[in-house]
Amino acid sequence: MKKFTFKGVLDGFRSSVNQQTPGGGAVKSCIEQEIQETLRPEHFQLKKTFRHGFPFSPTALAFDPVQRILAVGDKSGSMRLLGKFGVDAHVKHEGESACAVNLIEFLVNEGSLVTATADDTLHLWNFRPKIPKVVQSLKFQRERITRLHLPIGTKWLYIGTEKGNTHIVHIDSFSLSGYVINWNKAIDPIRKTHPGAVVHLSDNPLDANKLLIGFESGQLVLWDMRGKCAEFRWLSQESLSSCSWHHEGKHFITSHTDGSLCTWPLKISPKPLIHHFPHAKTNKEGKTESCNSIHKVEVKTNRLGDQFTIFSGGLPTEKCNTKSHCITVMVQGKSTTVLEMEHSVIDFVTMCESPWNSDLQEPYAVAVLLHNDLVLIDLLTPGYPTFESPYSMDLHESPITCCTYLADCPSDLVPAFYSVGRSAATNRRSGYSEREWPINGGEWQPTSCSYSEIIVTGHQDGSIKFWDSSAGTLQVLYKLKTSKIFEKPRVRSLDLNEDDPLAISILSLCAESRKLCVACNCGYVVLFKFRRAESTGDIVVLDIPFTMETLTEFDGSPECEFIPKSLPKPIDATENDKKNCSLLKVKSGQQRKPPGFQAQLVCASSWASGSVQITALTINSNYGLMAYGNEYGLTIVDIVKKCCVLNVCTQEIYGSIDPYSRTPRSPKRLENSQSKDDSLRSPSIDQCSREHIQLEQSGMQSMAPISLTPSNSLGIASHNATVDSGDGGGNVGCVAECKDTDIETGVDAICIVVDHTDDQQQHHSTAESVGGTLPPPPKAPPRTKRMSSTDASSKPVKKSFLDSLPLSKLVRYYNKLDNSFSRSRSSSMSSLENNAMEAVTCLAFADSYVKKSDPSMALPTAWLGTSLGSILTISLSVPEYDLRKANVVQAVPTGAMFRLKGSILSMSLLDCNGALIPYAFETWREDAKDGKEKRERTPTKTSSNKMSPTNPDGLCDRQFIVIASEKQAGVYALPSQNCVYRKKLVDFDFIVKAEIISMKDSVCLICYASNGHLMVFTLPSLKPLLEIDFLPLADLRISRTFSFSNKGHGLYLVTPTEIQKFTVCQEFSHQYNNMLGDLYVPHDMPEAPKESFFKGLFGGGMRNLDREELFGESSGKANRSVAKHIPGPNASIQELGTRTSTATSEISKAHQLMLERGDKLSQLEERTERMANEAQQFSSSAHLLMNKYKDKKWYQL
Repeated sequence: MKKFTFKGVLDGFRSSVNQQTPGGGAVKSCIEQEIQETLRPEHFQLKKTFRHGFPFSPTALAFDPVQRILAVGDKSGSMRLLGKFGVDAHVKHEGESACAVNLIEFLVNEGSLVTATADDTLHLWNFRPKIPKVVQSLKFQRERITRLHLPIGTKWLYIGTEKGNTHIVHIDSFSLSGYVINWNKAIDPIRKTHPGAVVHLSDNPLDANKLLIGFESGQLVLWDMRGKCAEFRWLSQESLSSCSWHHEGKHFITSHTDGSLCTWPLKISPKPLIHHFPHAKTNKEGKTESCNSIHKVEVKTNRLGDQFTIFSGGLPTEKCNTKSHCITVMVQGKSTTVLEMEHSVIDFVTMCESPWNSDLQEPYAVAVLLHNDLVLIDLLTPGYPTFESPYSMDLHESPITCCTYLADCPSDLVPAFYSVGRSAATNRRSGYSEREWPINGGEWQPTSCSYSEIIVTGHQDGSIKFWDSSAGTLQVLYKLKTSKIFEKPRVRSLDLNEDDPLAISILSLCAESRKLCVACNCGYVVLFKFRRAESTGDIVVLDIPFTMETLTEFDGSPECEFIPKSLPKPIDATENDKKNCSLLKVKSGQQRKPPGFQAQLVCASSWASGSVQITALTINSNYGLMAYGNEYGLTIVDIVKKCCVLNVCTQEIYGSIDPYSRTPRSPKRLENSQSKDDSLRSPSIDQCSREHIQLEQSGMQSMAPISLTPSNSLGIASHNATVDSGDGGGNVGCVAECKDTDIETGVDAICIVVDHTDDQQQHHSTAESVGGTLPPPPKAPPRTKRMSSTDASSKPVKKSFLDSLPLSKLVRYYNKLDNSFSRSRSSSMSSLENNAMEAVTCLAFADSYVKKSDPSMALPTAWLGTSLGSILTISLSVPEYDLRKANVVQAVPTGAMFRLKGSILSMSLLDCNGALIPYAFETWREDAKDGKEKRERTPTKTSSNKMSPTNPDGLCDRQFIVIASEKQAGVYALPSQNCVYRKKLVDFDFIVKAEIISMKDSVCLICYASNGHLMVFTLPSLKPLLEIDFLPLADLRISRTFSFSNKGHGLYLVTPTEIQKFTVCQEFSHQYNNMLGDLYVPHDMPEAPKESFFKGLFGGGMRNLDREELFGESSGKANRSVAKHIPGPNASIQELGTRTSTATSEISKAHQLMLERGDKLSQLEERTERMANEAQQFSSSAHLLMNKYKDKKWYQL
């Protein structure tokens, strides 16, 4: 007896359905042809790679004078280590220590440093490997760390705390010493108040036994380490900021909060030797001006005997604010130079040739850490110019508003951008020091990269920067200022929170033809063309207005957070005049255009009452077309003839098959049209269960999406049906919709549609799609729309069929609970908007098979995805090249093709072998060399060499279109328009960014979700390859700048000033370490200054201190409650390695002793044998001598 299974029944059912479908067997055989998917999970490994830009909100600065490595810490716990160009490492404190880095101290020339974070934890870092690691940590539990000091060449770290105590820690073991300097023993016994926190610690340059302790209140103490007592005490009248020793150790200088500098001798003195205000002037009344605090002072001396006093702050309060924006360099007896900075000074460090404080330090530069920049001042050049930085620290020169990442771009693009950018930069850059960048530590060898990478950033001031990010570095190539094509506004808004109309919102670059289209915040779209030479010409302006009369009460869906930036609303004439004055105006007449990207066309798309938000943008140089979508519709522009080809509302593209049955909005709107409640019906139910029903409106124009189980899915039957991909779970297989007229007369039928199909299963929908069943509508009229008039509300409200059912309240309840339709907070992630405002969110041009009637020819097509999940197409008729400038491009909307749940994010076409179809482009040529345009394939998108098979019957699918939305991904076959694969990407979250990329000679779909997960799927089968928790969506900045590119690379703006790159390619992850530079390079430690004969004779020379004896075990045990030792992440491995090395050394030592013992025994044996031989020889000689003389008489001898 034959065994029946559920799978067999389903297979039989499918085969029967395919047999009933005309040509179904042929279609099925073509669709199910085996496609080789070469990507495997082992090919993927997520890894954060390079970070570029300036550390956001820096807090600490340190410099290793021997290794010449600079360390910068910020408030988020990150730290950057900078050396020569290419030597740039980023590390981050983890766990509770992921907070501000307050202090950094180098172990000079040892490849290590110590950091103190805001949670009062010390961390020992080892940067000898390419990626620095935390060795161990020490958590202070009772006191806050305020100061660190590590004498050069020692292993004992001095730690000052907020309570005024000074602790000592051994660097190797990271354990506290029993030696503690308590504040009550350090200060004057007669003092009754607490001296405050320790703000300074340093030992005398010539006497290591003397430690200078500076307290916040102005108390200064010179502590005798051996005697454990205070040798001298001084008291300043003002609060103390910092101290600095003179190299001879006979006096030191202090800075104070009142803007004064004091010089103190090494003797008991109630007043300083010198007390002066370097920037204060005496007024007419004889009073000194009040000055700001001098935050830090350093005193250095060069070989010529010039004493440099360098400090920050101290300017009069009337001339500047409390924050320090200047650095002052005073050369004793010669000059005083004030260097004004653009931002507030966080910290600075003087860079010297000698690391020894007792030597003539020979200062050569000052590294100044500003709030938004890093500046190096040349002290050896008159005028103190700054060095030109090799790092890309000016990413945030203007806030970044959008970002595009192009990996594997044409090889000639980087040199072209560099040539025009360098010529412009040479003219601008002047006043920099001619000396080389002094931070030149480490070693870096550029690795040969087989492809070029370019990052394009758009900024708030309208500028666009092109960066070369190949080989792990970042260099600015070229800067384009879009503001130069506009006239300067007469009135500038003083509201800093108001968006700049010049801000770049979207970028689209055709790398092969070097055409760039840019969308500004004001709704303008600008087309640029790249030229190497300067030119003169005018800029064509196309005014493409969009006027629309709207309802006085226009509200979005209550569950929707996609609100258009400029909703149309009635305004008075005065406000309208103000709007017109604030709009940007393009410069008229002949304009000089410098080399680089030169503006050719400006499309001014705006409402009569203001600007409109651009939500999608693309360009195709082969068609000579540019398309952009906004919150309300689509515009296609001919960039060859510089004219508008199409300008329609999204609803007009649907034609007569609008799934939402929206109210007609043509200028000749009939008076008997539907009411306001019917016209603004929410399409959320269509997205969830595809039921086109109406629910009552109580104060809102639309309602939240409905989430129903498959058993409760209801559909109102109608004559129009569309193919639907369902909700990813296979609950609904087709769409049945109801016209508004049917609701008034009655309901024809109610059907229950249930389709239990698995996510990963292959679907062959037999229903015809909308775009393939209906003829194309006539050419759309100009985009001047009218919505329901205000008097429509006086008409009786029509209730839908389901409104009369008691289910309506239950439906609304489930709507509020269903958060699967939660939308993003920006236009790039928004999806469910009121059906009157269906934004275009995705655009693509491609030759595709969109006609079932003619499956043998790929026709030029514009694909667009909307915020409601619809995929629409527009057929294009592009003349041949010879007739291109004479004839007009024809564009005819062909209606909806497919539907997905959520806003459409990405679309790409695959051939029948599953390879990405490269887009066609026009090769870039100089104007003088322009020849016939050729249609070529881009090298940036690898494709298979296999060609699509031909079928004489025309029944085989030639292409697949991959569509990704905020909720789902689907693969559809063309021209049959069948849903081949579909996948539910997320349940309760949404996809922020999705892209179809090429990787390892194959393609895949990569997605970033709002829950922080990064997912990769195969194509076309949508099988999961990788899903990993990557990055929480904590800021809108991340979603706005998140970008994927080929080769599995991506980037995002991790902070407002830094770009973080990452990769999912396992091969690149393994090569990552080889691309990094070496931070540590062995150097000989400079010799300490030698003690002169006379100083040693008269007791004025250097005095050493045996710190091991003073701070070691003899000092006693430290209080365990003060600090807790935390082993490093590799502590167990290190301990095991230590034990192994110890055991190995013991074994080797025993082996060595055994070998030595054997050698000694062998030597003893040889000596014994030699003695025996000598004894034998002596015996033989004696015997011979006896025989010679035994018979002779004594007188014969």
